[in-house]
Amino acid sequence: MSKPADQQPSDMQVDSSVAEEKPAIRFSINVLELMREAQMQHGLRQSDYTRYRRYCSARLRRLYKSLKFLHGRGKYNRRNITESTVTDVRFLHVVFYMAERAWSHAMEKKTAGTNAKQRIYMLGRFRKAVKWASLFSQLCSVKGDSRTSLEAEAYASYMKGALFFEQDKNIDAAMINFKNTRAIYEELGKYGSIENQLLCRQRIDEVEPMIDFCSHKLGGSYLQAHELLDTANDLLKAKMEAVLSETRSQQAASMTEFKWLGRTFPITNAKTRVSILKAQQLERDLSAAATESVAADKKLAIFDKIFSAYHDARSCIRNDLASAGNAEDIKDDLNGLDKAVSAVLGLRTIERNQLLVSIGKSKFTKHRDEKNERTTKPEELVRLYDLLIQNVTDLTDLVSSGRNKNEEENSFIHEYELKGLAFRAERCFFLAKSYSSAGKRAEAYALFCHAHTLTGSALQQHSNSHDKALIQDLEFLSNNCRSNSCIEHATGIMEEEIVPLKLSKGVSTMSLADNKTKENKYLLDMLESYESAIGEPNTKAPCRIAQFPPPFQAVPCNPIVLDMAYNSVEFPNLENRMKKEKKGLLSRFWG
Repeated sequence: MSKPADQQPSDMQVDSSVAEEKPAIRFSINVLELMREAQMQHGLRQSDYTRYRRYCSARLRRLYKSLKFLHGRGKYNRRNITESTVTDVRFLHVVFYMAERAWSHAMEKKTAGTNAKQRIYMLGRFRKAVKWASLFSQLCSVKGDSRTSLEAEAYASYMKGALFFEQDKNIDAAMINFKNTRAIYEELGKYGSIENQLLCRQRIDEVEPMIDFCSHKLGGSYLQAHELLDTANDLLKAKMEAVLSETRSQQAASMTEFKWLGRTFPITNAKTRVSILKAQQLERDLSAAATESVAADKKLAIFDKIFSAYHDARSCIRNDLASAGNAEDIKDDLNGLDKAVSAVLGLRTIERNQLLVSIGKSKFTKHRDEKNERTTKPEELVRLYDLLIQNVTDLTDLVSSGRNKNEEENSFIHEYELKGLAFRAERCFFLAKSYSSAGKRAEAYALFCHAHTLTGSALQQHSNSHDKALIQDLEFLSNNCRSNSCIEHATGIMEEEIVPLKLSKGVSTMSLADNKTKENKYLLDMLESYESAIGEPNTKAPCRIAQFPPPFQAVPCNPIVLDMAYNSVEFPNLENRMKKEKKGLLSRFWG
């Protein structure tokens, strides 16, 4: 009889030296669905891990018998599962259920309450589950398709994370594996059937508390040091991209047309379908990011991917146009599709530039004393609005280039012409701000008045519009234009009043004999007079509070003393006080 006990899979490694002459067979397993169905039907709905472990053992016995993969009679002889052994998908099921049995055994010991000895046994079961799960992932990467390989990778990452989590030593490694699992299931949950999406969402909900616990235990420092691991490592990214491209290719087979402004354009090229489908999926991600308050940098990265996808679609369309020959019907369809894709690309460009404008406006209102944040100059916003006006002009010209325009196209053109008028008003406002910062009051006042006129005309034309956000922005801009024009007018009058006073003061202090340049006085030197030491608001002169380093001052030197009495002093003879050297008898004769 075969021995169904858990075997150490250290000897069951994939034999990479075996070279198969036949073409490789790729098996397909829905790992998450297989695991969830087995667990829910055999005990885990009631958290009965013992019943599930017994089911895994019975399932393994049936698989061994059906595959005739027994381990001898009487004497047990281990048979390894290698790459050459896996000729049937049931061999992968064997490795999977071995991992599940070890995991359920460990969970059984955990829920029963463990002492020190039982905890060691429980961790041993977890280690065995990790080994079998790693072998399962390794075999699926060789014998399974791309989706199966990715699901097996997520399964193995979850097992490794569970082991590190239970050991309570290597929390950072546990967090890496749990994040890899979450990233894979988030990507897999975007495609496939509704049941598959629900299963992926349930798996993510199971992993989230563990990630939060690891983050709390690490004190948040781990998230800053390993921010790049949010989307897994490079190898995992490559696997995920392969699965997503394969899924897009399957979905693109059912995508036969592209709709834009009431017109439908057929798509015959598979590469064009895949590129457009990828761009549409990224657009859905972008709309979801707008509702979830995602950082602006991530939104800009999504925009870059959308542009890349649409550019790939346009290149495929133009290649088809070059090879279309004299088929006028095909050329008309391709030209219409190229125009629609170009219009969508222009629309997304406007949205991206609007995002840059919102970022710039948020930095424009910040105070100068915030050292960590660079403020936006009005000239930068003027340049962004120049780009927006040019984008709107190009888009309306592209849409209106057709001969027979439908009602949706006419309303689209009218809407973006009004947006172009609003962009011109915003540009005029920030151009006035630029002149105001340069001290040109008359020009700034004229531009503020012109911006107020443009805003009023834009509000009048938007009276029947349903875009409430744009109307609120225009009303806020109109109030700003009015207030800033009043401020510039008052400031200009004040400066004109000060000019004669400065002139008369300068003439009164003028002297023909004084050829020295005017010295800048500091605040500490003129405390008795009320005079500003900050300087003009539009100049870049530094504040004159106190001179630093302080200037040199003349101080009296110490007197020079010459000791002239030394030469006249007669000192007493001290030889009698000196110690005399004693001499012996012989030294007296030879002195």
